[in-house]
Amino acid sequence: MPVKYLLNYRLLWGQPDAIAILRSSLDPTPDPSDAPPKPKSPGELPPIPPDAPTHFTADTPAELYFIAMNDWPYSGESSPHALSESSLCSSIVPPEIEHSLIWTRLPIFPPTLPPPSETALSARLHQDGLWGFTGNDAPPPSPSLLPECLPALAEWGITMDKLIRSSRGSDEEEAQVRAYGEEIATFIRRRWVEREWETAWFVNPPVSSVVFAAVTASCGAAHAAC
Repeated sequence: MPVKYLLNYRLLWGQPDAIAILRSSLDPTPDPSDAPPKPKSPGELPPIPPDAPTHFTADTPAELYFIAMNDWPYSGESSPHALSESSLCSSIVPPEIEHSLIWTRLPIFPPTLPPPSETALSARLHQDGLWGFTGNDAPPPSPSLLPECLPALAEWGITMDKLIRSSRGSDEEEAQVRAYGEEIATFIRRRWVEREWETAWFVNPPVSSVVFAAVTASCGAAHAAC
């Protein structure tokens, strides 16, 4: 059912998000006279052009991705936000924070990436996914603060012993991980200009049964623009 909902209704490839009640400040103001989008035929997808990139890049054609406001954004009562280390686990999500999903029909990883069984780097990328920050030169909160945040997830039984985490690699390995996320980071910077926005983005690890990939971006107005 969720896949049919996405295929037939929610994902308007190459178009602004005209369905979500929550609006992005970057979206054009909708015309009240415009008719709501009509559901597509079951299973119908626009064809992928033969000259399309082999994987998602900053220059991916618009018809191969769709930016949607999250229909179920983070809670405003208990979710953390990274304004400062001291407030990481206790502050609410400010209302001006936008939570967007970037859906793409293209793979996130390039076809040159070996299977996870062949290299440690590939195994790490498939386990951890990708992530990054834009619009703020300060380092992100220290991972050492993670235990302080886990009580907020107690309802779901999340504890330190259940977390699957990769150890930090060498400087060379960390640079390789960042390189695989650079195209996404460039795409994020182009849409959410750094002088106006701060973002935290991540790509969940790939799941073989999922038709599309999604990049999650939580975005707030940059301090310089406030």
